[in-house]
Amino acid sequence: MKTIEAPTREELVRRATDLIPLLKKNALSGEENRRLPQETVDALAEAGIFKMRVPHRFGGYESDMRTVVDTLAEIARGDGSAAWVASVYAISSWMVGLFPDEVQDEIFSTPDVRISGILSPSAMAHPVPGGVVVNGKWSFNSGVQDSHWNTNAALLIGEDGQPQPVMLAIPVAELTVVDDWHTAGLRGSGSVTTIAENLFVPEQRVLPMVPVLQGQHRSVLNAGSPLYSAPFMPTACATIAAPALGLAQAAKDAFLDRLPGRKITYTSYESQQEAPLTHLQVAEATVKIDEAGFHAYRAADMVDAKGAAGEEWTLEERARIRLDLGAVTQRAKEAVDILNTASGGSSVYAEVPIQRIERDVQTLNLHAILHPNTNLELYGRILCGLEPNTVYL
Repeated sequence: MKTIEAPTREELVRRATDLIPLLKKNALSGEENRRLPQETVDALAEAGIFKMRVPHRFGGYESDMRTVVDTLAEIARGDGSAAWVASVYAISSWMVGLFPDEVQDEIFSTPDVRISGILSPSAMAHPVPGGVVVNGKWSFNSGVQDSHWNTNAALLIGEDGQPQPVMLAIPVAELTVVDDWHTAGLRGSGSVTTIAENLFVPEQRVLPMVPVLQGQHRSVLNAGSPLYSAPFMPTACATIAAPALGLAQAAKDAFLDRLPGRKITYTSYESQQEAPLTHLQVAEATVKIDEAGFHAYRAADMVDAKGAAGEEWTLEERARIRLDLGAVTQRAKEAVDILNTASGGSSVYAEVPIQRIERDVQTLNLHAILHPNTNLELYGRILCGLEPNTVYL
């Protein structure tokens, strides 16, 4: 075990900014190969991006949520797939911190360990002496080909025959990887399917999810850390809002980079930047990016503030984090749509970033947890005095 001085927020954001040229250069290769290039993974690791949510005693930074959002959004300005994988690693590393301390010792003993994970309980677990046996598959397992461990959800059939969701810590080497990630967006994320076949998982690496969703965990050494005082869903939602925000910022960067010297074909405008329409489009997109930032940072700041104070979360506050997540993805997509529409026919070429950004942000909007309509409905139910229609709060 080792404790190091964690970099400041400004330092981590600077490191992410310095990576943007490399991420942009490698993004097309990531799309073509449907996973992050090794150079990208190595650069993110060397910059310490994967340590942000690792406990101090294992050399991690225990970065606050505002730092995580700032840093991941900056990475998304270079490559949305890289930011998405980094966000999944951040959530999964944080999740390991909820397991018993001896499990953390085992997992974090791997230098610069990378941990991916799946929240949807799409596998079944059955109790056996000393643990459980797992069968099933997990799709959308982002970054798993470059990770060492998985934190994957399953349904455990108890003695009463009733299923309960659990989180399992599994070495990736014990899973079968199916290379099936053929998609329109986030192609570089390598979100392939993994399969468990009669896989034994020891009892200490089985974590009941209902207590976790309520803010309880099994770590003694992490109990005093504000990082682990926040419930799982607000933590996860605030984290995965960052790639959407960064993609919207990337779209604005990409549009303005191509703007000088471009004309509007079949019009008298020899310079697109002189057209009033362009002024309206850029301004409207910027307002939507600012609105996305408001929701992303409101969620992050609430996670940090309540974690530091050790305060209980109300049902409405939990649902509002889901609302914020949906609003970030919705406003980000609206901003990207405007800028993509304004980019003209030449933007459809593979080497032009805006078309990839458009597909990436659309894919995020279709994700079950990020989907704006789902999150709006959930928050509206709470405001109308109804019970939530999900335990994922």
